[in-house]
Amino acid sequence: MNLQFDTLSANEIYHLMTQTVVPRPIAWALTKSSGDVFNLAPFSYFTPVSSQPPLLMLSVGKKPTGEIKDTAKNAIETGKLVVHIASESSAEIMTATAATLDHDHSEVQANDIELVEFEGFSLPRVKSCSVAFGCTLFEVKEVGEVPQSLVFAKVEAVYIAEEVIDQTSERLKIDALALNPLSRLGGGEYATLSNVFSVARPK
Repeated sequence: MNLQFDTLSANEIYHLMTQTVVPRPIAWALTKSSGDVFNLAPFSYFTPVSSQPPLLMLSVGKKPTGEIKDTAKNAIETGKLVVHIASESSAEIMTATAATLDHDHSEVQANDIELVEFEGFSLPRVKSCSVAFGCTLFEVKEVGEVPQSLVFAKVEAVYIAEEVIDQTSERLKIDALALNPLSRLGGGEYATLSNVFSVARPK
């Protein structure tokens, strides 16, 4: 089957891309509003894009009303966000935080999610997550007709739980199976890691 994108609707393109660009990592992003309300939401249009400077990028759409989503709004207003890597055990509650709430309502409070101090960073982190990146806003770029907000976040600090660190390695190495990250497929489908293998790169 060959498809031409100029013959497809925006909705058809979205579903096609999200079912073929798989698996996708998920950014579970925590922000704080200027009114001291914590927002927590998942984004699977997400990837690391640079190591010098260390940048993560998440693509944030609009609310059904057309308003800017709280994650982008808060990041722009405060300049801070925490990007978590969710595990399989977080699947249900993470999905629940995707619900659209009013700006003055917190997904953290609505879902009884425990936050803890993030040492070395001004915002807290989700206690259940084994990896959390404390970030400052680097840049926001608007793309497309809607438009979509590409949020570039500069990593200032990272929390890594001891139980996902491979203690047998001489340098810092994350045990991917212990981390057990949740990845996004199409529709309502998710996937986890079941096998990890190595292939030597050419010299």
